[in-house]
Amino acid sequence: MKVCLVGSSGGHLTHLYMLKPFWKDKNHFWVTFDKEDARSLLEGEKMYPCYYPTNRSLKALIKNTKIAWNVLHKEKPDLIISCGAAVAVPFFYIGKMMGAKLVYIEVFDRIDKPTMTGKMVYPIVDKFVVQWKEQKNVYSTNRIDVASSKRTCFAH
Repeated sequence: MKVCLVGSSGGHLTHLYMLKPFWKDKNHFWVTFDKEDARSLLEGEKMYPCYYPTNRSLKALIKNTKIAWNVLHKEKPDLIISCGAAVAVPFFYIGKMMGAKLVYIEVFDRIDKPTMTGKMVYPIVDKFVVQWKEQKNVYSTNRIDVASSKRTCFAH
């Protein structure tokens, strides 16, 4: 299984890195911002840089869509995982068209309202994970998993 881990640098990236027990023994690669914290955390890992800033930027979406197209056609992952933010959107939509399974993990600091990225990818994901049972009330169906109380942030 080949895994793509895609997310913004900072807390989103740290959150994905916490899934190491899941991805460490799998063929995997990262997509994140080319920033010092990402380079430091992912030293020795296969990483593709993406365009930033992404906050509600059409320019960034277009650039990251091109990056997603190129990276995903080169790597052909079986699974794409993200905790956000916006950079995940083009990777999820293109990945879905290519047959990849998609797992989105909603951030833990949003309890009573969805993130913009969560709203955008929710309709197409194979698994949507929230970290608070209250977050289940934010989304319209029951195809959501709640992560364990140990804060592992990943539910199987």
